Amino acid sequence: MAIIFKNFKMKVLNAGPIFLLYYLSISEVDTQFSNLFEILSFNLQLIIIYYWMLRDEEILGTGHIFFAGIINDVVVGIPLGVSSFCYLILCSVTAYIRNITLTPNFVKDWFSFLFTLILINSIQVIILDLIFLIEISYISYLINSSFTFLFYPIFFILFNFLNQSISAKQND
Repeated sequence: MAIIFKNFKMKVLNAGPIFLLYYLSISEVDTQFSNLFEILSFNLQLIIIYYWMLRDEEILGTGHIFFAGIINDVVVGIPLGVSSFCYLILCSVTAYIRNITLTPNFVKDWFSFLFTLILINSIQVIILDLIFLIEISYISYLINSSFTFLFYPIFFILFNFLNQSISAKQND
């Protein structure tokens, strides 16, 4: 019985980032924060995808990431596939960064996240503004990108703690 409970607990810990990604895609949390604080808006989905694809790519699968992007597009009301495309580009860039990195370093990861964030948001702005002619606010994208970059260290610490507890449970 203890083994069954231990396996169940391990599966719940492993599925935590997936549940969080789906919850954020369904609930549109970043706009809820902007309604509360007027200026505070950040994209936690990008932080989740970047961190987990960089540290342990097996926790989040690209299928889950693609489907979460489709859900996000439906909830936000943008053309289907835009978020999924950006999320998969984020996965590709993160896989490249993971493969060229010899030793993980928080500062290098953080600044490579800035480059990746600028790339992803630029692609999304180009797709929405130039291709689909959807009027967007460049200032809101700039504020969202800035706060996403600034909040990365906080979530890095939280996700690192979760990743260490997952690794500790797997080794038991």
